[in-house]
Amino acid sequence: MRNRFVPHVFTAALAVGAALTAFGARAEESGAGITVYNAQHESLTKAWAEGFTKDTGIPVTLRKGSDSEFGNQLVQEGAASPADVFVTENSPAMALVDKAGLFAPLGQETLAEVPAEFRPADGHWVGVAARSTVFAYDKNRLTEADLPKSIADLADPAWKDRWAASPAGADFQAIVAAMLELKGEAATLDWLKAMKTNAKAYKGNSVAMKAVNAGEIEGAVIYHYYWFGDQAKTGENSRNVSLHYFRNQDPGAFVSISGAGVLASSQKKADAEAFVKWIAGPKGQEILKTGTSFEYAVGNGAESNPALTPLTALQAPKVVPDKLDNAKVIELMTTAGIL
Repeated sequence: MRNRFVPHVFTAALAVGAALTAFGARAEESGAGITVYNAQHESLTKAWAEGFTKDTGIPVTLRKGSDSEFGNQLVQEGAASPADVFVTENSPAMALVDKAGLFAPLGQETLAEVPAEFRPADGHWVGVAARSTVFAYDKNRLTEADLPKSIADLADPAWKDRWAASPAGADFQAIVAAMLELKGEAATLDWLKAMKTNAKAYKGNSVAMKAVNAGEIEGAVIYHYYWFGDQAKTGENSRNVSLHYFRNQDPGAFVSISGAGVLASSQKKADAEAFVKWIAGPKGQEILKTGTSFEYAVGNGAESNPALTPLTALQAPKVVPDKLDNAKVIELMTTAGIL
Protein backbone atom coordinates (compact mmCIF):
# COMPACT_ATOMS: atom_id res chain seq x y z
CA MET A 1 0.00 0.00 0.00
CA ARG A 2 2.79 2.39 0.84
CA ASN A 3 4.42 1.86 -2.54
CA ARG A 4 1.42 3.39 -4.30
CA PHE A 5 2.19 6.71 -2.71
CA VAL A 6 5.95 6.83 -3.36
CA PRO A 7 5.64 8.48 -6.79
CA HIS A 8 3.37 11.15 -5.34
CA VAL A 9 5.75 11.75 -2.43
CA PHE A 10 8.70 11.91 -4.85
CA THR A 11 6.85 14.36 -7.09
CA ALA A 12 5.97 16.52 -4.12
CA ALA A 13 9.57 16.45 -2.95
CA LEU A 14 10.73 17.54 -6.38
CA ALA A 15 8.24 20.39 -6.34
CA VAL A 16 9.37 21.49 -2.90
CA GLY A 17 13.00 21.19 -3.96
CA ALA A 18 12.38 23.28 -7.07
CA ALA A 19 10.55 25.87 -5.01
CA LEU A 20 13.41 26.03 -2.52
CA THR A 21 15.95 26.35 -5.35
CA ALA A 22 13.95 29.19 -6.88
CA PHE A 23 13.57 30.81 -3.49
CA GLY A 24 17.32 30.45 -2.89
CA ALA A 25 18.08 32.08 -6.23
CA ARG A 26 15.72 34.95 -5.45
CA ALA A 27 17.18 35.27 -1.96
CA GLU A 28 20.68 35.42 -3.39
CA GLU A 29 19.54 37.98 -5.93
CA SER A 30 17.89 40.18 -3.31
CA GLY A 31 20.20 39.44 -0.41
CA ALA A 32 23.13 41.37 0.98
CA GLY A 33 25.66 42.76 -1.44
CA ILE A 34 25.63 44.29 -4.91
CA THR A 35 26.20 42.94 -8.41
CA VAL A 36 28.59 44.82 -10.68
CA TYR A 37 28.72 44.39 -14.44
CA ASN A 38 32.45 44.91 -14.82
CA ALA A 39 33.95 45.84 -18.17
CA GLN A 40 37.06 47.29 -16.54
CA HIS A 41 40.26 45.32 -16.01
CA GLU A 42 39.42 42.41 -13.74
CA SER A 43 42.34 42.92 -11.34
CA LEU A 44 41.59 46.62 -10.88
CA THR A 45 37.90 46.20 -10.14
CA LYS A 46 38.67 43.25 -7.88
CA ALA A 47 40.99 45.48 -5.84
CA TRP A 48 38.28 48.15 -5.70
CA ALA A 49 35.66 45.60 -4.62
CA GLU A 50 37.87 44.10 -1.92
CA GLY A 51 38.74 47.52 -0.52
CA PHE A 52 35.12 48.62 -0.53
CA THR A 53 33.94 45.43 1.19
CA LYS A 54 36.67 45.73 3.81
CA ASP A 55 35.56 49.27 4.63
CA THR A 56 31.80 48.80 4.47
CA GLY A 57 31.10 45.10 4.95
CA ILE A 58 29.03 45.12 1.75
CA PRO A 59 29.84 42.12 -0.50
CA VAL A 60 30.41 42.74 -4.20
CA THR A 61 29.75 40.17 -6.93
CA LEU A 62 31.66 40.94 -10.14
CA ARG A 63 30.47 39.75 -13.51
CA LYS A 64 33.10 40.11 -16.24
CA GLY A 65 32.40 41.23 -19.80
CA SER A 66 33.31 43.89 -22.36
CA ASP A 67 32.08 47.46 -22.73
CA SER A 68 29.91 46.73 -25.77
CA GLU A 69 28.74 43.34 -24.50
CA PHE A 70 27.45 44.68 -21.19
CA GLY A 71 26.20 47.95 -22.66
CA ASN A 72 23.99 46.13 -25.14
CA GLN A 73 23.01 43.53 -22.55
CA LEU A 74 21.82 46.22 -20.15
CA VAL A 75 19.72 47.81 -22.89
CA GLN A 76 18.15 44.41 -23.57
CA GLU A 77 17.60 43.63 -19.89
CA GLY A 78 16.13 47.02 -19.08
CA ALA A 79 14.31 47.11 -15.76
CA ALA A 80 14.83 43.35 -15.34
CA SER A 81 18.62 43.61 -15.10
CA PRO A 82 20.20 41.97 -12.03
CA ALA A 83 23.02 44.52 -12.14
CA ASP A 84 23.31 47.26 -9.54
CA VAL A 85 26.40 49.00 -10.96
CA PHE A 86 27.98 49.23 -14.42
CA VAL A 87 31.74 49.90 -14.68
CA THR A 88 33.45 50.40 -18.04
CA GLU A 89 36.83 50.94 -19.62
CA ASN A 90 35.52 53.57 -22.07
CA SER A 91 32.65 56.04 -21.92
CA PRO A 92 30.70 55.20 -25.14
CA ALA A 93 29.10 52.21 -23.39
CA MET A 94 28.11 54.48 -20.49
CA ALA A 95 26.55 56.91 -22.99
CA LEU A 96 24.63 54.04 -24.61
CA VAL A 97 23.10 52.94 -21.30
CA ASP A 98 22.44 56.53 -20.24
CA LYS A 99 20.62 57.35 -23.50
CA ALA A 100 18.38 54.35 -22.82
CA GLY A 101 17.38 55.97 -19.51
CA LEU A 102 18.78 53.13 -17.42
CA PHE A 103 20.96 55.01 -14.93
CA ALA A 104 19.79 56.53 -11.65
CA PRO A 105 20.96 60.09 -10.90
CA LEU A 106 23.91 60.20 -8.53
CA GLY A 107 23.98 62.32 -5.40
CA GLN A 108 25.94 65.54 -5.25
CA GLU A 109 28.47 64.08 -2.79
CA THR A 110 29.32 61.34 -5.26
CA LEU A 111 29.56 63.72 -8.21
CA ALA A 112 31.78 66.03 -6.20
CA GLU A 113 34.47 63.35 -6.02
CA VAL A 114 35.32 63.95 -9.69
CA PRO A 115 35.99 67.17 -11.68
CA ALA A 116 33.29 68.19 -14.15
CA GLU A 117 35.39 67.29 -17.21
CA PHE A 118 35.45 63.65 -16.13
CA ARG A 119 31.67 63.15 -15.86
CA PRO A 120 28.56 63.92 -17.94
CA ALA A 121 26.50 67.01 -17.32
CA ASP A 122 23.40 65.00 -16.43
CA GLY A 123 25.09 63.54 -13.33
CA HIS A 124 24.09 59.95 -14.12
CA TRP A 125 27.60 58.49 -13.90
CA VAL A 126 31.13 59.50 -12.97
CA GLY A 127 34.60 58.91 -14.35
CA VAL A 128 36.69 56.57 -12.23
CA ALA A 129 39.89 56.26 -14.32
CA ALA A 130 41.35 57.39 -17.65
CA ARG A 131 43.67 56.19 -20.39
CA SER A 132 45.61 58.11 -23.04
CA THR A 133 45.84 57.36 -26.74
CA VAL A 134 49.46 56.90 -27.87
CA PHE A 135 51.44 55.83 -30.92
CA ALA A 136 53.65 52.93 -29.82
CA TYR A 137 56.60 52.76 -32.21
CA ASP A 138 59.69 50.70 -32.91
CA LYS A 139 62.49 52.87 -31.54
CA ASN A 140 65.06 50.91 -33.56
CA ARG A 141 63.40 51.92 -36.82
CA LEU A 142 61.88 55.33 -36.17
CA THR A 143 63.20 58.53 -34.64
CA GLU A 144 61.15 61.40 -33.25
CA ALA A 145 61.53 63.18 -36.61
CA ASP A 146 59.89 60.22 -38.38
CA LEU A 147 56.78 60.16 -36.22
CA PRO A 148 53.35 61.43 -37.29
CA LYS A 149 52.58 64.91 -35.97
CA SER A 150 48.86 64.09 -35.91
CA ILE A 151 46.88 60.86 -35.92
CA ALA A 152 45.41 62.22 -39.18
CA ASP A 153 48.85 61.81 -40.79
CA LEU A 154 48.45 58.04 -40.64
CA ALA A 155 46.02 58.38 -43.56
CA ASP A 156 48.90 59.49 -45.79
CA PRO A 157 50.00 56.90 -48.40
CA ALA A 158 53.50 57.21 -46.93
CA TRP A 159 52.23 55.20 -43.93
CA LYS A 160 50.88 52.31 -46.01
CA ASP A 161 51.62 48.93 -44.36
CA ARG A 162 53.55 50.66 -41.57
CA TRP A 163 51.08 50.97 -38.70
CA ALA A 164 48.57 48.86 -36.81
CA ALA A 165 45.55 48.97 -34.52
CA SER A 166 42.93 46.71 -32.97
CA PRO A 167 39.78 47.99 -34.72
CA ALA A 168 37.36 45.43 -33.30
CA GLY A 169 38.05 46.49 -29.71
CA ALA A 170 36.17 49.05 -27.63
CA ASP A 171 39.42 50.93 -27.00
CA PHE A 172 40.06 51.82 -30.64
CA GLN A 173 36.38 52.46 -31.28
CA ALA A 174 36.38 55.02 -28.46
CA ILE A 175 39.31 56.77 -30.18
CA VAL A 176 37.33 56.85 -33.43
CA ALA A 177 34.32 58.19 -31.50
CA ALA A 178 36.48 61.07 -30.28
CA MET A 179 37.64 61.78 -33.82
CA LEU A 180 34.00 61.78 -34.96
CA GLU A 181 33.07 64.28 -32.25
CA LEU A 182 36.06 66.52 -32.98
CA LYS A 183 36.33 66.35 -36.78
CA GLY A 184 32.90 65.30 -38.01
CA GLU A 185 31.51 62.40 -40.01
CA ALA A 186 33.05 63.10 -43.43
CA ALA A 187 36.61 63.54 -42.15
CA THR A 188 36.33 60.49 -39.90
CA LEU A 189 35.04 58.28 -42.72
CA ASP A 190 37.85 59.46 -45.02
CA TRP A 191 40.40 58.61 -42.33
CA LEU A 192 38.87 55.18 -41.78
CA LYS A 193 38.94 54.43 -45.51
CA ALA A 194 42.63 55.36 -45.57
CA MET A 195 43.15 53.17 -42.50
CA LYS A 196 41.64 50.24 -44.39
CA THR A 197 44.39 50.70 -46.99
CA ASN A 198 47.29 51.62 -44.72
CA ALA A 199 46.92 49.73 -41.45
CA LYS A 200 47.25 46.14 -40.30
CA ALA A 201 44.60 44.84 -37.91
CA TYR A 202 45.50 42.91 -34.79
CA LYS A 203 43.25 41.36 -32.16
CA GLY A 204 43.98 43.39 -29.04
CA ASN A 205 46.21 46.32 -28.13
CA SER A 206 48.77 44.11 -26.42
CA VAL A 207 49.07 41.95 -29.55
CA ALA A 208 49.57 45.08 -31.68
CA MET A 209 52.30 46.29 -29.30
CA LYS A 210 54.01 42.88 -29.42
CA ALA A 211 54.02 43.13 -33.21
CA VAL A 212 55.78 46.49 -32.99
CA ASN A 213 58.27 45.06 -30.52
CA ALA A 214 58.97 42.09 -32.83
CA GLY A 215 59.58 44.34 -35.82
CA GLU A 216 56.46 43.21 -37.72
CA ILE A 217 55.15 46.76 -37.97
CA GLU A 218 56.62 50.20 -37.28
CA GLY A 219 53.93 51.56 -34.99
CA ALA A 220 50.48 51.04 -33.50
CA VAL A 221 47.69 53.20 -32.10
CA ILE A 222 46.98 51.85 -28.61
CA TYR A 223 46.39 53.06 -25.05
CA HIS A 224 49.36 53.96 -22.91
CA TYR A 225 49.01 51.43 -20.07
CA TYR A 226 49.84 48.38 -22.17
CA TRP A 227 53.41 49.63 -22.45
CA PHE A 228 53.69 50.65 -18.80
CA GLY A 229 52.23 47.36 -17.60
CA ASP A 230 54.69 45.33 -19.66
CA GLN A 231 57.62 47.49 -18.59
CA ALA A 232 56.68 46.93 -14.94
CA LYS A 233 56.94 43.16 -15.49
CA THR A 234 59.69 41.76 -17.73
CA GLY A 235 59.54 44.27 -20.56
CA GLU A 236 59.87 41.40 -23.02
CA ASN A 237 57.00 42.63 -25.18
CA SER A 238 57.97 46.31 -25.14
CA ARG A 239 61.77 46.55 -24.92
CA ASN A 240 62.01 47.84 -28.50
CA VAL A 241 58.99 50.13 -28.13
CA SER A 242 58.67 53.79 -27.18
CA LEU A 243 55.53 55.89 -26.82
CA HIS A 244 54.71 58.97 -28.85
CA TYR A 245 52.11 61.40 -27.43
CA PHE A 246 50.42 63.49 -30.13
CA ARG A 247 49.46 66.34 -27.74
CA ASN A 248 48.31 69.72 -29.16
CA GLN A 249 44.60 68.86 -28.69
CA ASP A 250 44.94 66.41 -31.56
CA PRO A 251 42.32 63.62 -31.78
CA GLY A 252 45.29 61.30 -31.27
CA ALA A 253 45.78 62.84 -27.84
CA PHE A 254 42.29 61.71 -26.78
CA VAL A 255 41.94 60.68 -23.14
CA SER A 256 39.23 58.07 -22.67
CA ILE A 257 37.20 58.08 -19.46
CA SER A 258 36.29 54.90 -17.63
CA GLY A 259 32.90 55.27 -15.97
CA ALA A 260 30.71 53.89 -13.20
CA GLY A 261 27.00 54.34 -12.67
CA VAL A 262 24.08 52.96 -10.66
CA LEU A 263 21.29 51.20 -12.54
CA ALA A 264 17.84 52.72 -12.08
CA SER A 265 16.45 49.20 -11.72
CA SER A 266 18.69 48.40 -8.74
CA GLN A 267 16.93 47.45 -5.52
CA LYS A 268 20.06 48.40 -3.57
CA LYS A 269 20.73 51.90 -4.80
CA ALA A 270 22.23 53.16 -1.54
CA ASP A 271 24.83 50.38 -1.44
CA ALA A 272 25.41 50.66 -5.18
CA GLU A 273 26.05 54.39 -4.99
CA ALA A 274 28.30 53.87 -1.97
CA PHE A 275 30.44 51.64 -4.17
CA VAL A 276 30.60 54.19 -7.00
CA LYS A 277 31.48 56.96 -4.52
CA TRP A 278 34.19 54.78 -2.94
CA ILE A 279 35.98 53.98 -6.20
CA ALA A 280 35.74 57.59 -7.37
CA GLY A 281 36.90 58.82 -3.97
CA PRO A 282 40.34 58.94 -2.31
CA LYS A 283 40.66 55.25 -1.43
CA GLY A 284 39.58 53.98 -4.82
CA GLN A 285 41.82 56.47 -6.61
CA GLU A 286 44.78 55.56 -4.38
CA ILE A 287 44.59 52.04 -5.82
CA LEU A 288 45.23 53.58 -9.25
CA LYS A 289 48.31 55.34 -7.90
CA THR A 290 49.84 52.36 -6.10
CA GLY A 291 48.49 49.44 -8.15
CA THR A 292 49.56 47.87 -11.42
CA SER A 293 46.76 48.99 -13.75
CA PHE A 294 48.73 52.09 -14.81
CA GLU A 295 45.50 53.93 -15.59
CA TYR A 296 45.16 57.58 -14.66
CA ALA A 297 43.42 58.67 -11.47
CA VAL A 298 40.72 61.27 -12.13
CA GLY A 299 39.30 62.05 -8.69
CA ASN A 300 39.60 65.51 -7.16
CA GLY A 301 43.10 65.88 -5.77
CA ALA A 302 44.02 62.31 -6.72
CA GLU A 303 47.53 61.48 -7.91
CA SER A 304 48.27 58.98 -10.65
CA ASN A 305 51.08 56.44 -10.71
CA PRO A 306 54.30 58.51 -10.75
CA ALA A 307 55.64 56.50 -13.71
CA LEU A 308 53.00 58.02 -16.00
CA THR A 309 53.30 61.18 -18.06
CA PRO A 310 51.09 63.62 -16.10
CA LEU A 311 47.55 64.10 -17.40
CA THR A 312 48.14 67.84 -17.55
CA ALA A 313 51.07 67.30 -19.93
CA LEU A 314 49.05 65.32 -22.47
CA GLN A 315 47.35 68.40 -23.97
CA ALA A 316 44.28 66.28 -24.66
CA PRO A 317 41.39 67.64 -26.73
CA LYS A 318 38.20 68.53 -24.90
CA VAL A 319 35.67 65.81 -25.60
CA VAL A 320 32.32 65.64 -23.80
CA PRO A 321 32.28 62.00 -22.63
CA ASP A 322 28.54 61.44 -22.97
CA LYS A 323 28.51 62.63 -26.59
CA LEU A 324 30.66 59.81 -27.94
CA ASP A 325 28.46 57.94 -30.44
CA ASN A 326 29.57 54.32 -30.70
CA ALA A 327 26.64 53.32 -32.91
CA LYS A 328 27.72 55.84 -35.56
CA VAL A 329 31.33 54.67 -35.19
CA ILE A 330 30.32 51.07 -35.92
CA GLU A 331 28.36 52.29 -38.94
CA LEU A 332 31.32 54.27 -40.29
CA MET A 333 33.86 51.50 -39.63
CA THR A 334 31.57 49.04 -41.41
CA THR A 335 31.18 51.40 -44.36
CA ALA A 336 34.96 51.72 -44.55
CA GLY A 337 35.31 47.94 -44.58
CA ILE A 338 37.21 47.76 -41.31
CA LEU A 339 34.55 45.77 -39.45
